[in-house]
Amino acid sequence: MFGLGIWELLIILIIILVLFSGKLPEVGESLGKGIRKFRKTLHDGDEIDITPEEEQEKEEKGKDSSKP
Repeated sequence: MFGLGIWELLIILIIILVLFSGKLPEVGESLGKGIRKFRKTLHDGDEIDITPEEEQEKEEKGKDSSKP
């Protein structure tokens, strides 16, 4: 792989870990949040708006009249 042996790859990995060790917890946390969000969206069903059209129109008119 690119002419690098196992020892060169290990040295590069150690250097990366030393330089970016402060960011590793943040990366792990954001990765975990992303995985949880992804799983939640897979298991949750799509939300369906069942509000009757008349009520939606009344709400929209109420919002429009409240604007100055």
